Amino acid sequence: MSEFRTAQVTRLTLTDFRNYTALTLDISASMVAFVGANGAGKTNILEAISFLTAGRGIRRAALADIVRKGAAGSWSVSANVLMDGMETRIGTGLVAGSPGRKTRIDGEDAKGSESLLDYMRVLWLVPAMDGLFTGSGSERRRFLDRLTLAIDPTHGRRVADFENALRQRNRLLEQSGSDSYLTALENQVSELGTAVSLARRETVGLLGQMIASQMAQNLPFPHAEVALEGNFETEMADLDASDQEDRYRQLLKSGRARDRAAGRTLTGPHLSDLKVWHAAKHMPAAQSSTGEQKALLIGLILAHAELTAKLSGMTPVLLLDEVAAHLDPDRRAALFAKLNSLGGQVFMTGTDAALFDALPDDAQIFEISAQAAGLLKGPEGS
Repeated sequence: MSEFRTAQVTRLTLTDFRNYTALTLDISASMVAFVGANGAGKTNILEAISFLTAGRGIRRAALADIVRKGAAGSWSVSANVLMDGMETRIGTGLVAGSPGRKTRIDGEDAKGSESLLDYMRVLWLVPAMDGLFTGSGSERRRFLDRLTLAIDPTHGRRVADFENALRQRNRLLEQSGSDSYLTALENQVSELGTAVSLARRETVGLLGQMIASQMAQNLPFPHAEVALEGNFETEMADLDASDQEDRYRQLLKSGRARDRAAGRTLTGPHLSDLKVWHAAKHMPAAQSSTGEQKALLIGLILAHAELTAKLSGMTPVLLLDEVAAHLDPDRRAALFAKLNSLGGQVFMTGTDAALFDALPDDAQIFEISAQAAGLLKGPEGS
C-alpha cells in the first residue's frame, strides 16, 4: 500500500488521562505492541490514540470520566504525526469547566475533532466488539457509522444532526405541536435521514466489493457477506435519492398519530441493521461459533482498512486490543504479515510478549506497568 499516504505517530503524550499522570512514548516503528498485566493501562493508551480522530473513542466514555482520579478536571492527548515528510503536532482534550473536547493543530485551536481526519484515520477492534453480531442493532449501526466516517468525514456530523432532528420531532409530537412546525422538522429529518442511509449503503456495498477482492489472498479468516437491512431499506429499494427523500417525508407525515402513541418515530434509518453472514457456510454471523465470529470481525476490519486507504488515499492507523490472545500461532503470524503489508501503523495490546514473537524485527514492544512504561524490544534497543 505504498501508493497511499501514511500517518505515523512518532511521539505520544498523555496528561491526566485515565491512570496516567504523565506519559510520553517515542515511537519509531509501524508495528507497535503494548504488553503488561490486566489493569496496567495498555488499553488506556489505545483509547488515547483513538481520540486523535473524530468520534467518542474506543470506549465511548463521558469526557469527564476519563480524567485521572485526583486530577483537576482536565486531560489531554497529543501526538507528533509524520506524513508526507512533514511532522504535525495534533492534540485534543478536556478543559475543566468547558463543554466538549478541544482540538489543537500545531498549537492553534481547530474548529472540531473532524479536522483531525486530515491527519489520521483511526480504526479499532476491541474485546467489547466481540458480541457485535449477537448484540443490539444500535451497536451495529454505530459500528457501521464508524466505518462510514473513516471514508466520509462529514458522516459523523450528518448522523448527529439527524438524531437531533428526530429527538425534536418526537418531543413536538408529545407536546402536540403545530402541523407547520412538524412539517418543517420532518423536512429536516427526511433530508438528513436519506443522506445517512445512502452513505451507509454505499459503505456496505463498497465493503462487500473489497471483501470479494480479498478472497484471492487466502487469508486465514472467513469471508463475510454484508447487507444493510430494515423496513426503511425495503421501502426505498427502487427509488433514487430525491424520491427517497419525498417518500420518507410522506411516511413521517402519515405516521404522526402512530408515532405520537408510541412516543418515538417508528420509520427511518435509525432502525436499520447491519447484517453479516459467514459466506462459506451461508450462515448468519450471530449463529457462528465464538471463534468464527471473532475471525469474521478481524476479516471485516482488514477489508475496511484497505477500503479506507483506497477511498481516502490515507492508510488508517489500527488499534487492536487483545487481538492475538485467542488466535493460534499460525493465524497470529498470518495476521501480523497482513497488517504489515497494509503499510499503516498498528498498535496492539497483549498480556504476554510471546504473543508477538512473529512481529517483524523492526517492531517495537513496550512493557506497560502501573508504575512506568519501557521499551522491551525495538530497532532502537534490546
